[in-house]
Amino acid sequence: MLNPSKDCMITRVMVAVAAGTDDTNDSDALDMSGWDGVVFIALFGTLTATAITDIRAQEGATSTPATDLVGTKVSLTAGTHDDHVAILDVYRPLLRYIRCRVTRATANAVIDGVIAIQYRGRKAPVTQGATVASTELHVSPIAGTA
Repeated sequence: MLNPSKDCMITRVMVAVAAGTDDTNDSDALDMSGWDGVVFIALFGTLTATAITDIRAQEGATSTPATDLVGTKVSLTAGTHDDHVAILDVYRPLLRYIRCRVTRATANAVIDGVIAIQYRGRKAPVTQGATVASTELHVSPIAGTA
């Protein structure tokens, strides 16, 4: 049975970014050695009517990746995708480091942050990093006071 809190590395790779139109916001890079894949979960707030917003994956041989990965662009539609998430899953990237790039243009878009979940690791259980405040696993808990 997969227990994400024990079998996956969960990292907040980008904090919230206020409404704006700056064209690039790069997440922290992740070292993929020992992991088969990563899911980026980008959270968004209000996307102003004409906002052009997307996420994409980038990789590199060093911790400053700069090459887009073909086909990884996920676009959001202003007015339709307010307060939504965009999910991007990259399985077996070819280079060691990977990050999520959020681009926005034309009108304000609020970025609420990006979470990365590295999965299919070669070692378990995983000790979560500094961006995780608490991890608890409860198996078949009974009803009652938390």
